[in-house]
Amino acid sequence: MDPILVGKSTTTADGAPVVLQPRYGNRHGLVAGATGTGKTVTLMTLAEGFSRIGVPVFIADVKGDVAGLAVAGDDSPKLRERVAAIGIDDYRPEGCPTIFWDLYGRLGHPVRTTVSEMGPLLLSRILELNDTQAGVLDIVFKLADDRGLLLLDLADLRALLALVAEERRTVSAEYGLVSAQTVAAIQRSLLRLSQDGGEAFFGEPALELHDLMRVDHTGRGVVGILAADQLVLKPRLYSTFLLWLLSELFETLPEVGDLDRPKLVFVFDEAHLLFRDAPAPLRQRIEQVVRLIRSKGVGVYFCSQFPDDVPGEVLGQLGNRVQHALRAFTPRDQKAVRTAAETFVANPGLDVAQAIGQLGTGEALVSTLQDTDRSRAVPSAVERTLIAPPRCRMGPISDAERARLRAASPVGAKYDTAVDRESAAELLARRATAQTEAADAPKAATRNEGGVGQRINEWLFGTSRRQGVIEAAGKQAARTITNRIVRGVLGNFPAGRR
Repeated sequence: MDPILVGKSTTTADGAPVVLQPRYGNRHGLVAGATGTGKTVTLMTLAEGFSRIGVPVFIADVKGDVAGLAVAGDDSPKLRERVAAIGIDDYRPEGCPTIFWDLYGRLGHPVRTTVSEMGPLLLSRILELNDTQAGVLDIVFKLADDRGLLLLDLADLRALLALVAEERRTVSAEYGLVSAQTVAAIQRSLLRLSQDGGEAFFGEPALELHDLMRVDHTGRGVVGILAADQLVLKPRLYSTFLLWLLSELFETLPEVGDLDRPKLVFVFDEAHLLFRDAPAPLRQRIEQVVRLIRSKGVGVYFCSQFPDDVPGEVLGQLGNRVQHALRAFTPRDQKAVRTAAETFVANPGLDVAQAIGQLGTGEALVSTLQDTDRSRAVPSAVERTLIAPPRCRMGPISDAERARLRAASPVGAKYDTAVDRESAAELLARRATAQTEAADAPKAATRNEGGVGQRINEWLFGTSRRQGVIEAAGKQAARTITNRIVRGVLGNFPAGRR
């Protein structure tokens, strides 16, 4: 299978092509560099390359320009100059088969999952719960399992929290201490999530992973583009969603070992959001997924400004590296440059630390896994590389173009309409109604006692309420007559003896 062209080396005089071998595409990768140095274009070049060899790609569109993968690019003189410099013989503008996704359902097909599939660990991260609150959320999930209650959307979770608060003494005795204050804190966090658009994310139909792993009729991999320009403003929701998706792939896909090409490539833009403020158990989970998911045929590519945005235990798993320019203006930048230089295999003809600060837009330092005479999957020596341009549009698409592409999507009829089937909220509401009716039944039976005799009595003497009114009126009349008699009797005595 032909390798994916990344660009052309400018380190050597012959200008050898720099390529990524498809069979090592599942060994993960990193694209790093300062803002404006060409990271997004590099991601688009890699996504196109994987799509052309039949590998589906899922990529987050943080700035809105990755959507250009869906349409053909402009054949400009500057672009032709870059193509000629690299020596691409078969270059022609073209778009990739694309499906647009959006958690909010505005710029793509809605992406949904259920509360149960998300699980308490990731949901606790979204809700920013402390350890005590996360423990109560674990109890809520366990209670739902024990009582056979489906947790599909946020309404179901709110209903379970209300049930736990109502039965907290019983629940505390069986599962662990639950306080009303903790339940109230979780409910407030749910309210914030709902206001951030979380209602649309949780529900059905839930996303089926095979719809992210499609190949079109020509054999090209379909590129799934997640609209994330608004989602990235909610960093915990953004990072937790992508981590959930990665975890679902890890738990669902079978072991396949090393293939001639990946089954899916997953691109995580703004990767620092994934690790920021992440608790230790979550970081361990990320490391485990990244380390083991390659055996499921999935390649994960992180994109961030600095290499040290990714923890060392994860960074060590990333075999394919693309480093764009970094500007060493601050001690933090200088440290990042040293870190980036140390992660590459040395090249005698290149001062890596110096080159990182001299790279122009569209240039990068590249090292990919290659075969050698003695072994396989060895990182190649770093090369200063002129990055190949993508064949698609390097910029956003219009609303009309997006609407046209979305209307032609093969999954629109499946996901665009939400489904609300009976789950915990509806079941608990029906049980509450039944209990209320059962409590009111004895009162209704009491009112109906007496039968025909009661109705005759009411006809002759009036209802209980009417009899009460008559009785009260009678008592008032009696008091009035008595007072008059007393006043009349007393009125006959002389004035001095009163």
